[in-house]
Amino acid sequence: MKALGIVLIGIGAIGLAYGGLSFHHRETLIDLGPIHATHQKEETLPITPIVGGLTVAAGVVLLLARKKGD
Repeated sequence: MKALGIVLIGIGAIGLAYGGLSFHHRETLIDLGPIHATHQKEETLPITPIVGGLTVAAGVVLLLARKKGD
């Protein structure tokens, strides 16, 4: 549970700081035997500040939650 809380806090903080997550991937345009043409494409997954804040809050709740019997 604590590991998931830490991951959620990290993702939420990145979303709040950068406004989203960016990643790169290669797209093959031409593949004719020994001739290859690729294009590197950057895509952004936008995360609104509300979603980022809720994700951080959910992570904090998971970190602070105690199991029964503790």
